[in-house]
Formats: sequence, C-alpha cells, structure tokens
Amino acid sequence: MAIRILRLVARYLAGTVFIFSGFVKAVDPLGSTYKFLDYFEAYGWDFFMPVAFPLAIILSSSELLIGLCLILKLRMKVTAWALFLFMSFFTIVTFYSAIANPVTDCGCFGDAIVLTNWQTFYKNIILFIPVIIVFWQKNNYENEFNIVFEWGLVLVLFLFGIFLSTYSFKNLPLIDFRPYHIGANIPESMRTPEGMPHDEYEIKLIYAKGGENKEFTLENAPYADTNWKWVETKNILIKKGFEPPIHDFSLISAEGDDITQQLLDDQGYSFLIVSNKLEDADREALVKINNFAVKALTSGYQVYGMTASTSEVINSVKPWLKPVFNFYATDDITLKTMVRSNPGLLLIKEGTIIGKWHYRNIPDEKILHSNSLSYTLTEMINKNNNRIAFDFILVIGFFGLVLFFFRKKTGPYEQDE
Repeated sequence: MAIRILRLVARYLAGTVFIFSGFVKAVDPLGSTYKFLDYFEAYGWDFFMPVAFPLAIILSSSELLIGLCLILKLRMKVTAWALFLFMSFFTIVTFYSAIANPVTDCGCFGDAIVLTNWQTFYKNIILFIPVIIVFWQKNNYENEFNIVFEWGLVLVLFLFGIFLSTYSFKNLPLIDFRPYHIGANIPESMRTPEGMPHDEYEIKLIYAKGGENKEFTLENAPYADTNWKWVETKNILIKKGFEPPIHDFSLISAEGDDITQQLLDDQGYSFLIVSNKLEDADREALVKINNFAVKALTSGYQVYGMTASTSEVINSVKPWLKPVFNFYATDDITLKTMVRSNPGLLLIKEGTIIGKWHYRNIPDEKILHSNSLSYTLTEMINKNNNRIAFDFILVIGFFGLVLFFFRKKTGPYEQDE
C-alpha cells in the first residue's frame, strides 16, 4: 500500500510540475526563444541562433507531453525514461549555469515564476526525488489503454502543445505573465515600495605607484600620499536589492527629450506603436498600423512610436511608411517585454494599459468612435476570454469522452488510483 501511494504521489507531483512548466512556455514561445538566444549569445553559439524558435516550441511541447503522459499514465516505461533523461540533462545544465551564471534567469517557468540559477538547480534536485521514484517503479505502472490508442493519444498531445505555441505566437500569449499585462499601471510598477532593500555595493579604489596598480577600500586608500595616483573606482554589486517589475520604461525623442512622464500623466487615451527593430518588422503590418494611427489622431487620440532601432533605420523607413507619428527611443528588451509582436499596439490611459494587440489583430476603426472606449474594450476582452474558455472546455470534454470509451479495467497494481 505504501509503495502504491508513493508511486501515485511521485507521478502526480512530477506530472504537475512538467505540465505547468510546459504550459507557461507554450503560451509565450517568443519568451522562450529570447531565453535561448541569451544562452547562445553567452556561450558564443551563434550558429544555433536560427533554431532558437523551433527549439522553444519543441521544449515546451515535450515538457507538456511528459507531464500529461504522467498524469494520464500513458506509455509509462517510455515516459519514465524520457522524464529521467530530461531531468538529468537539465539538472547538469542548471548546475553549470549556477556556477558560470551566463544568464541570470534560466526561464524554466517563463515569466510566471522567475528563479535565479541556483534556485533552479535546487528546484531540480528536489524534483529529482519523485522523478527517481517514477523511474524506479516504471515496470509497476499498468497501461490503461490499448497500445495503438496510447501512441495515437501521445501524438495528439504533442501536436496540441505545438498548436498552443503556434497560436500564441500568431496572436498574443493566452495568459500574460509579464509586467505589461492588460490592467497594469506602469507608474505603480516602476516604484520601489517603502522598506524594500536596495542594491548594496562594495567600493574599490584603484591607485598606481611605480607602474603597479593596487586595490584599496574607502578606509585604507592612500588619499594623503602623493606618490599614489588614483586610476579608477569600481562599484561591485555584493547584494541585489528589490527591482521594480518595470524599470526601463522611457520614451526619448530624437532631440534627446524625455517625454515619459508626459505620456504617463496624460489623462486621455494614447496608442503606443511598438517595434523593437523596425528593420525586422512586418512591412505590411507597419502600413496597416500607420493607417490606423491616421484615424486615431483624427479622432483625438495621441499616438507614439517606440523603437530601439537607430536613427538611420528610422530615416530609412520614413520614405515608404510616411508615419503620422514620431518615433521615440526605448530599450530593446523593454519593447520585447511589452508586447510579443513586431510591430504591436498598446492603448494606455493615465499610465494604465487597457488594450494590447498583435499586428494580426489590429482593432477595427469603429473602436475609435465608441461612446465608451473602456466599455468596448471590456466587451472585446470578455468575448475573447469566453471563446478561449469554451474552446478549452470542448477540448477537455473531447478527451474525456475518448478516454471513457477506450479505458480498460484497472489492473491489480493500481486499484487505488
């Protein structure tokens, strides 16, 4: 009995973690892509850059598949081997990452839960306990379905993971875990709450004498000794303090003027056209958004362009785009975090994000003439959420019916499950 309970708990625990990890990656495939690119750049593996996106989809789909196979008890011998090899590989990778620290956040849970490299390694060590139990007991899990049906279901579940990632890529993440989600207030997210710790630095002073450099602290530096010449001051971070969810949001004009506060204080509605790299943006989408901007400006809305591209790139775009708005410089990572679309569109009011669109889903101009834009947006969001919920229920219901008709009688090993 104890072994059966242990086997059950281990299977569900490992399966739940893998489903969660795979799902949060699947709904934001570009986020995982950016994380792969960060690692490839840190390790100097530039030749892997072109496959970052397909790797992101394969990773999330594989995690989701392993988790679902554990929960549904599908092909347990194969699943146990896949689970063990997967965890072994990534535990080694995370241990090396914790020591070398090439990227500060591993991205194992996407933006839903941000862990340091050491936290990720410790998490993997703890998770390895149920993984080993599942692997140890792999021969004692009885198959629940016909073998042909099981392999067919495995294929369907893997394709479901790919579909989820593809849908989120072509639209926007089904669930937005980032700080720029709809409803977020940018000024509030930029503040550091009172009492939160700040970064702590150790100051090192470098002085030179006789052609040799020596490091001093503030207490023992040779200030009065004219034989020593100051070279440089180093500020070394020894303890990371609280970092607000939003900390790099700004709009800088071509003349160097910062209009960030002007935008955030505006009591009217403002559209933000976001393109982290104009040179990589979908050209037809830029034209479509510019046409929307014309109508928005005519209707009394403010429109701002945000990009990390150079002034040369901006000037090369202007002749064919003929933008009716000005472009402002913003950090590249900030723009990629704001919206997973190039270009993308946001609507804000007094610093609060109340609308966000992929370039494939730019709203109809009728939204600009609504008596109550907020009401219209709420209706759009509710309809979209209801549609997603309805589709999800249909999928779950379909799988439930299929499993009901194909389920075999429970075997003697797993009667309590």
